[in-house]
Amino acid sequence: MGHPNEQYPWDDSCPEPLLDICSRYVILHPHTFCYFDEGKWNLRTGLALPTEICEKLINIWQDYNPGALDDSFVNIFRDLASTRIKRVNVRNSSISDDGMELLLSHSLMELDISNCATITNRTLDNLNRYGENLTALVIANTKNMPTDSLHLLLPPPPLPPPAPQNKSKEGMSRTEVGNEFEKRGYILKTPNLKRLVVRELYMPMELQYFSLLLKPLTKLTHLDLSGCYSLDDLSYILHLGHLISLKLHNVQRIQDTISTICKLKTLRFLDISQANQKFGHFENPNAVLTRIVTSLPLLTGLDISGTNLPGDGTFQREPDMMERYPDSVKAKGLEPIPVLPVLPERPNCDIPGLRSRADNHLEFLGLYNTAHDACLRHHIPAVEITGDANEAQILAATSAYIDRPEMLVNALNELFQIFRFETCRDQHRALNLIIKAMLSHRHEKHIQISGSASLFYIAKSEDKGGLNVRARQKMISVLLDAMETHLSDSTMMRNGCLTLCHFRIPQDVLFEYRRLVQLLLKLVGGTEGEDFVRKVAIYLLNSLACQVDGDQKELVGDLGAIQTMLKLIKGRLDQHVCDDVLEIAWSAMWNVTDETPVNCKRFLDGKGMTYFQQCLKKFEDKPELLRNMMGLLGNVAEVSSLRGRLMTTTLITTFADLLDSPSDGIEVSYNAAGVLSHIASDGHHTWTIESPTREEVLERMVAAIERWNLSAKRNINYRSFEPILRLLKVTHTPQCQHWAVWALANLTRVYPDKYCSLVEEEHGLDLLRNQELFVNSYQRIKDLASIVIKQCEIFKEYGTLEDMDWTSMSSMGD
Repeated sequence: MGHPNEQYPWDDSCPEPLLDICSRYVILHPHTFCYFDEGKWNLRTGLALPTEICEKLINIWQDYNPGALDDSFVNIFRDLASTRIKRVNVRNSSISDDGMELLLSHSLMELDISNCATITNRTLDNLNRYGENLTALVIANTKNMPTDSLHLLLPPPPLPPPAPQNKSKEGMSRTEVGNEFEKRGYILKTPNLKRLVVRELYMPMELQYFSLLLKPLTKLTHLDLSGCYSLDDLSYILHLGHLISLKLHNVQRIQDTISTICKLKTLRFLDISQANQKFGHFENPNAVLTRIVTSLPLLTGLDISGTNLPGDGTFQREPDMMERYPDSVKAKGLEPIPVLPVLPERPNCDIPGLRSRADNHLEFLGLYNTAHDACLRHHIPAVEITGDANEAQILAATSAYIDRPEMLVNALNELFQIFRFETCRDQHRALNLIIKAMLSHRHEKHIQISGSASLFYIAKSEDKGGLNVRARQKMISVLLDAMETHLSDSTMMRNGCLTLCHFRIPQDVLFEYRRLVQLLLKLVGGTEGEDFVRKVAIYLLNSLACQVDGDQKELVGDLGAIQTMLKLIKGRLDQHVCDDVLEIAWSAMWNVTDETPVNCKRFLDGKGMTYFQQCLKKFEDKPELLRNMMGLLGNVAEVSSLRGRLMTTTLITTFADLLDSPSDGIEVSYNAAGVLSHIASDGHHTWTIESPTREEVLERMVAAIERWNLSAKRNINYRSFEPILRLLKVTHTPQCQHWAVWALANLTRVYPDKYCSLVEEEHGLDLLRNQELFVNSYQRIKDLASIVIKQCEIFKEYGTLEDMDWTSMSSMGD
C-alpha cells in the first residue's frame, strides 16, 4: 500500500472519471468547444463552463502541450460571466503579462507562476490589483534559467541612465526600484496570502528586500524561501505569528538564522537542509539541534539533510555530572570527599540533539546525505525518515524532495538499485513516486533516465499483472513523454523501448497508438542513434502492426512507415549489410500491407520491387529475409488493381523460380505460389508476357504444392481467410483453387484451435461444400476440400484433432 498522504488519480482501479475522459477529448479536439480567430482561441457562443471544468481544461492542455500554454489558449476564459477559475498552475508556460492579467481578473485563490520567463513587473502590478482573494502563490526559478529571467518580484538590472524627462520604472537601477517598493510600503499587496513560495531569488543585501516583501503578509502560515540569497538573520519574520511551516533549503549561511527560528514558537515544520554538505556545517551541532527541538514545542517535522546536526552519535557527560567537592570541606582544609559522577541512562536515541524527543517522536525527519551517515543509526526518534539506509527511507526521500531535482535524482538512483536487485517491497508506492517525479520534471534528463530504468524492472516483474489499467497507461504515457523530450539521448531511448517491450503489444498501448507509432518512426528513420535502439523500435512497430485492424494499419502507413522502412532498406543495400534490422524492416512492411491496399501501393510507388530484386540478388542465402519479402509480395498480389504491376518477365520468372526454393521450410515456396495464384486468378487475358507462359508457370506451381508436407508447421499468421476463400471461386483456373484449398487443409490440421473456427466464421465450409465450384477441378483439389471439411467437423464436435487417423483420410500430399 502507498503512503496515506500520497494519492494519485491512476491509483484507482475504477474506470477513469467521465470528466477526465471528456476534458481530454475536447482538448485534443478544441474545435468542439472553441473556434480560432485572429490567432486566439475563443469559447463558442452560448457555452458556460464551471470552475471544475475550466481548471481541468488548463491542466490537461499543459499535460498534452507542455510549455505551450500561452495567451492564445487562456483567451478561452476571457468572459468572466461564462467561465470561472480559482486555482491555476501555469508553471513553465509561455504566457505573457496580457494572459496573466486575464487569469488574475478571475480573482484567483491559488497561483503557480514558476519559470514563466516572459512575464514582467506588470504582472506584479496586476497581482496587487487582483490579489485580494489570493491565498497561495508560488514563484520558483530553476537552476537552468538566469536569475534575471525571473522578472516578477525582481527589480530590473541597471540600464544606462535615460534622459531625465523619459526616466521610467524600466530604466531605474535596482536600488531605485527597491526604494520605490519601500516608499509604497509593500511588494505584494495580497492581504489574505497564507502560503508563499519564492525560490532561487538573489537580491542585494542593502535593499532589505525580503523584509519588505514579508512585512504586510501577516496571515502567512507556510513560507518557502529555499535557495534565496541575502536573507540575513530572518529577524524580519518574527511578526508572522501564524507561521507553521518554514522551508529554508539550500539557504547559504543558514547558521545565522537559528536564533530567529528558535523564537517562532508556532512552527510545526522546519527545513534547514542543504544539498551540499559544505554549507551545512554547524559548530557544536549537538547543542544547536538540542536548542532547535527544545525551543519549538509544536515541531512535528524537521529536515536537517546535508548538515552535520545529527552529530557523530557520541554522547557526552553533562557538566553538572562531573566530580564536585563541597565548599565546606575545602574551606576547612580537610581532605575532600569525592562525589562519584552519576551518569544518566543513555536514552533510546542515537542522535544526541534529539534526546528530548526519544519518547515523543517526530512525524518526519530528514537525514538524507547527513554527515556521519546518521540515517544508518538504529534508534532515530521519528516515524518517517529520509535517507538511503533502506527502502522506506529512500521512498520517503523521493516523496519529500519531489520538487528538488538535484536531490530527487539521487533518491531515484537509490530506488533503481532496489528494483535492480528485485528487493522492492512497496512497489505500489514506488511506482507512484516514480511517475510523479517524471511528470514533475519532464525536461530533467537524468530524472527521466533514472525513472525509466526503474519502470523497466516494474514492467518486466511478475507483479506487473497486479497493476490496474490506469497505472499501466500512466507508465506508458510518462515513458512517451520522456522519449519525445529527450529524443537525441540514446540511453533514454534504450530504456524507453526496452520497457515498452514488456507491455502487451498492442493491447496496452492502443490508447496512445498514433503517438507511439510517430515516435518509433522517428527512431527508425533518424540518422543518429544506435542500431540496437533502431532494432527494438522496428520490432515494436512490427508488433504494433501485426495484430491490429485495417484502419490502424492504414494509419501506420499514413504516418510514413512504408517510406521509412524503404529508406532503411536502401541504406542497408548501399552498405551491403544484411542484419536483423533489414529482416525486421521487411517483416514490418509485410504486416503493415496485410489487407491494406493503400500501403501496398505505397510500397510499389516507393520502388519496393527494385529493392526486392536487389535484396534477392545480394542476400539470396538469407531464408528469413526471403520469407519476409515474399510474404509482403503476397499481400501486394491480393490487390487486384496492383497485380498488373507485377506482370513482367523478370518478376514472373523470379516468382516461378522461387517455387522450387527450400528456403525456410515451405514458406518461400508457399508464398511464391500464393503470388502466382492471385496473378493467375485474373484470367488468361491478363497474362501479357510471352515468357514464361501461363501454363508453364501453373504446372510448376502444382508440382511445388504436391511436394509440400500437409502437416508442416508454419511461420505465418492469418487474421482472415477472405483472400484465400476468394480463390476458391476461380473456376476458370483450378490451380488457383489448388493452392487455396491446400492452405486451408494445412492450417486447419496444424492449428485447428485457431483456424477451424475461422473457416466456419467466414463461411468457408459453405464454399467447400459447393460442388459447382469444383466441376472443372481435378480430384486432388476435391480431396483436399474434403480434408478441410472433415477436420473442421471433428474439431467442432470434439475440440481436438489429436486422435485423427490422417492416413485414412488421404494418402496424397502427406
